[in-house]
Amino acid sequence: MLSVLSYGRLVARAVIGGLSQTDSRDYSLVTASCGFGKDFRKGILKKGMCYGDDACFIARNRSADVLGVADGVGGWRDYGVDPSQFSGTLMKTCERLVKEGRFVPSNPVGVLTTSYYELLQNKVPLLGSSTACIVILDRQSHQLHTANLGDSGFLVVRGGEVVHRSDEQQHYFNTPFQLSIAPPGAEGAVLSDSPDAADSSSFDVQLGDIILTATDGLFDNMPDYMILQELKKLKNTNYESIQQTARSIAEQAHVLAYDPNYMSPFAQFACDNGLNVRGGKPDDITVLLSIVAEYTD
Repeated sequence: MLSVLSYGRLVARAVIGGLSQTDSRDYSLVTASCGFGKDFRKGILKKGMCYGDDACFIARNRSADVLGVADGVGGWRDYGVDPSQFSGTLMKTCERLVKEGRFVPSNPVGVLTTSYYELLQNKVPLLGSSTACIVILDRQSHQLHTANLGDSGFLVVRGGEVVHRSDEQQHYFNTPFQLSIAPPGAEGAVLSDSPDAADSSSFDVQLGDIILTATDGLFDNMPDYMILQELKKLKNTNYESIQQTARSIAEQAHVLAYDPNYMSPFAQFACDNGLNVRGGKPDDITVLLSIVAEYTD
């Protein structure tokens, strides 16, 4: 039996040992992007950080790294509205808020909410709809904070396995949750969700974790096991290697999207909903690929 003094010494050692193992280093994200518009003949980048009707941003602040993707709803084109205007403006507004420090790292829904309400109050008329996914790494706490509205999303991969992923939000088949601005008088006729409806999560990350943030053009055409196969090729944490892997993933999704004989995740989901669908889903594709690394100025 241990004496009280011996037991106290063991406890003290355990406490000191635990404190010594605490990682006091700041973390950051090394991120590369790649994507394809549905009409590839127009080139990869449409304008700024837009791939077709998709949009994205990568921003850094003194306390956090922030990523975002948005997928403009293509149906607006039938009414003479460019769907990329809404998604692009939403992401640019989020990026500006981050760079100005007008956000709380633990509250990605707040970034989305503030940006959306700025769009609503914009003096220049803006119409459209978009899904959105925001990912924030708090450098000091080593926590990832996420907000996802709709069917864009993210994966966190550690040791070759998916350890975290976003939940897809659908009203019904192929109709995701979305932020919208409708013409005056038509608000009730346009599907629109509140930013507060976004699914949010917070969890710890580790050095070397891989974070893949993307629009549904990726997830509708590549199941997790295919994505993991591509990520196995990522051997280095330098930007060039990450960029090459991001491009490889986006290119494979783009090829599969136009394969009429491929049973894509989208086609499988359609079949589950009673529809006879086969093949990939032609769509805009945006991929942000990040690795958690030690922060350096």
